[in-house]
Amino acid sequence: MPIVLSDLFSEAEAMVIYEAAQALPFEDGGKTAGRVAGAVKRNQQAAAGADRDAVLAKVKSVCLSNPLFQAVVYPKGFAGMVLSRTEGGGEYGDHIDNALMAGGRTDVSFTIFLSPPESYDGGALCISDPSEERSFKLEQGEMVIYPSDTLHRVEEVTSGVRIAIAGWATSWVRDPRQREILFDLWQAHGRAEAVGDVTQALLLSKSRSNLLRMWAV
Repeated sequence: MPIVLSDLFSEAEAMVIYEAAQALPFEDGGKTAGRVAGAVKRNQQAAAGADRDAVLAKVKSVCLSNPLFQAVVYPKGFAGMVLSRTEGGGEYGDHIDNALMAGGRTDVSFTIFLSPPESYDGGALCISDPSEERSFKLEQGEMVIYPSDTLHRVEEVTSGVRIAIAGWATSWVRDPRQREILFDLWQAHGRAEAVGDVTQALLLSKSRSNLLRMWAV
């Protein structure tokens, strides 16, 4: 179940991160792909360095302080995060993210779109699930979150430059169906609180907490 976060950054924050990302040195993105994914990956990634690490550290901090990100992901830690640049016919064909990265399990994947959508053509993130394929080309600073076991691809960028951040989180709740149930309860709890239904809010909070206690690993 892909979920879009539209308020992760302010417009000013998103622009600052975008400009910082543009200034970074990039290298062949195939270096970090597995054997299968590497065959369909044609993009660049920001080279390791203090400036890149500062950008990614800022993004991690913002994610961990965002209530919606917390409610969707239940982050136990970040398994990895990269800054990608795609242009000149580059793309990333159908693939599934590695199950393990840097010693961490990948349960949840996310993409943060940094380039303004009008600045490039193509480059949509297409995510497949058993019932349909969904396409995402979001506004600057918006994020889409989806299960890491989902088949997905980045369409060819036919003009302009697509800069984005891709990341992977290890969740306290491994099963995406369980995370969806917990997220539904979180939303229902918020609605009950908004209308002042204290009894219902308390019951929903209790159910969510007890399920989390059962499912967390």
